[in-house]
Amino acid sequence: MNVYDFDKTIYNGDSTRDFYYFCLRRHPVIIKYLPYQGFMYFRFSLLKNISKTRFKEKFYSFFKCIKNIDDEVNLFWDTHSDNVKKWYLENKNESDLVISASPEFLLTPICKKLGINLIASRVDKLSGKTEGENCYGEEKVNRLKTEHPGFHIEEFYSDSRSDKPLANLAEKAFIVKGNKISKW
Repeated sequence: MNVYDFDKTIYNGDSTRDFYYFCLRRHPVIIKYLPYQGFMYFRFSLLKNISKTRFKEKFYSFFKCIKNIDDEVNLFWDTHSDNVKKWYLENKNESDLVISASPEFLLTPICKKLGINLIASRVDKLSGKTEGENCYGEEKVNRLKTEHPGFHIEEFYSDSRSDKPLANLAEKAFIVKGNKISKW
């Protein structure tokens, strides 16, 4: 199997950030969470007194203002599916696996549309709470071992060195910067 990170790897941008801005345009009331989100980012990035998982839960607090988040996700992908990179579409395979820190409910529709498998952060779409840990770094390996025991990674693609634990398991690993792909 070939394994891919999603954001900035096969998707041109950050899907969570893009979804946030999409929701902000459609539901301006979520701007009221911005000071809280900013404070939590400060605690995560500068004070380092909350984990990445907890920061993301706090950021996702805006989900509470969205009446039907499934409809919003589907509308989002109606306008953003063209952000999937052409090089990936030309090379995709039904055995491909995306492993991402983005919320599973956000990526499920696009992965189904592309016909590829998905492992992502399990985030409650109503509360923003994460079940388990954010699917990031070593946690991606833990989830892969749990959900696909006996896996074999032929090729791995990511935009981030934080995915080194997965890259180390692949026969070949590649770093993606925009549309440029080079050996890890």
